[in-house]
Formats: sequence, C-alpha cells, structure tokens
Amino acid sequence: MQVMQPSQDNDKSAHTPGEDTLPCVLSFNANDAVGAGGLTSDALVMASIGTHALPVATGAYLRDTRDASGWVAFPASAIDEQARAVAEDVPLQTIKVGFLGSAEAVAMVAAFAADYADVPVIAFLPDLSWWDEPEIETYLDALRDLLLPQTAVLVGNNTTLRHWLLPESTTDRRARPTELARAAAAHGVPYLLVTGLALEGDRVGNVLASPDAELFSQAFERIEAGFMGAGDILSAALAALLATGSELTHATAEALQYLDQALDHGFHPGMGRAVADRLFWAESDDPAEAEGDAPQGEPPIHIPNPSNDIQH
Repeated sequence: MQVMQPSQDNDKSAHTPGEDTLPCVLSFNANDAVGAGGLTSDALVMASIGTHALPVATGAYLRDTRDASGWVAFPASAIDEQARAVAEDVPLQTIKVGFLGSAEAVAMVAAFAADYADVPVIAFLPDLSWWDEPEIETYLDALRDLLLPQTAVLVGNNTTLRHWLLPESTTDRRARPTELARAAAAHGVPYLLVTGLALEGDRVGNVLASPDAELFSQAFERIEAGFMGAGDILSAALAALLATGSELTHATAEALQYLDQALDHGFHPGMGRAVADRLFWAESDDPAEAEGDAPQGEPPIHIPNPSNDIQH
C-alpha cells in the first residue's frame, strides 16, 4: 500500500490529463445540512488545498448545530453507481472515507477500494454516540472486517479510537498512540492519526503513529468552544495534501495547521456548537475591505430587497 506517492494508474480513459489538471480526491461521505462536516466540508477543504473534490453521497444527517436526530441512508447500489461512474472517467489520487451509514455501504466501499488498490484510502472514524447501539455495533464490525484492510491512514479522536480498538482499556486514558496503532495494524492499517490527546496545561496533542513509533506529533492550545466537524476537516485536508504528492508526515503537519486555523476562525451559525471557517485564508488583510467598505473610486452596489416591491 503506497501512501506517500499516490498512483494515477486507475485512469481507464484514452485521454491523458494535462498539466492544468487538479489532483482529484474521491470522498465518500454524508450530506450535512449544517455544513459543518460531510461532503460540504470536504469540498471546501479540498478546494482550499488546491485539489478537486469528487463527492459521493452516502446519505444525509438529520441534525442541527445542537444535536443529531437521525440519519437517512442511501442504498449501497446508488453509492456504488456514483463512485464508479466518476472513477471510470477521472483519475483518482486519494480516497477519503467519512460516514457511510450502513454495513452494506461499508462492504460496497471496501470492494470499490479493492478495485482501486493503488489509490490510498484515508478513513475517518466519527463519533457515533448519537446512533442506536445495534446499528453502531454492526457498522463498526463491518469497518473492522472489510474497510480497515483497505485503509492507508485511519484518523480519529483518541477516545473514539480507544473505545473501538482497545475496548478493554476504555477507562485507561494513558493508552499510547503506538498501542492504538498496533491494534489498527492487526486489521491491516499501517498508519494512525490520533487527535484529542490530553496534555499538561491547556493543550491538546495529535500524533501520527505506526505500530513501531510515533512518526510526528503536534500540540495546540485547547479552544474552549465546542465544534462540529473537526475530524472531517482533518481527514479531508490530509487526503487532499497526499493527493498533491506531499509526504505523509509533512501532509499531517500541514493538515493539522489548517485545522487549527479553521477552528481559530470558527463561528456560531446557530444556537449550538461552533463551525470552523474553512475559508479563513480568503479573509482580506485590508482593514477597509474587512469592514465591508468599497474600494475608493467605485460606487457601492446595493442589492434590492424583493419584498420591498411586493404590494399588499
């Protein structure tokens, strides 16, 4: 499994992409009407890094910024048709796997990944505590048995990964990233990116690990606000950076920096948790433009309110 240098051997068309072609990342993920995670977030992150997202919808979250109330799953056949239609036309550099929503969808994505074995798979394990317990168990069993053997890098929060990979240590917060990596490696995963490690003071650690060593680590100041979608952002950024040809440890460092900046510029669109600003880099350094002032010499453009023209 080649993680460092993604292959483009899956191009089955006669056309050879030119130098103006962006690296393409196929993302299996859910629609999120909040825009905090899912395909919306993946597309924003991947575009920010200079890649093109190929979004494959697996279903839709039913949630607001406060909590999730349910999930609408797409049939596995519909997910498969989406993915294969685009993959037969567009060369893939990496595949990002978010929430798939059913064991059947996991089996389909695993089969797809096996057919494109030269394309690295970056898989993210989200928090599933909002879901029903039987569905969680069935889903995680399918991930463990079918998708992990196809995964190059598994991304997840320390607590979520520990409860899944080392269930006997659920009360032991001192489990090291290499222990988690060894547990993941037992199912075929060569690299693990663990987030949310509690450190001394008010800092949070993140570690890229193999079964043998911690390959890279970075810590940030804890941000007090509760956020949605951080793991989706990190895994999408990592998949995009690897698609551009970045080496794994460098891609991990850049992805973590991107996430930290996006969270630092976060905002509250609703009454619940905050949402990261994935377009923080587009903010102007010009105070006048930042305050909404039009450039000198150009008249402001006023957009009419249609309701003003309605006669009652």
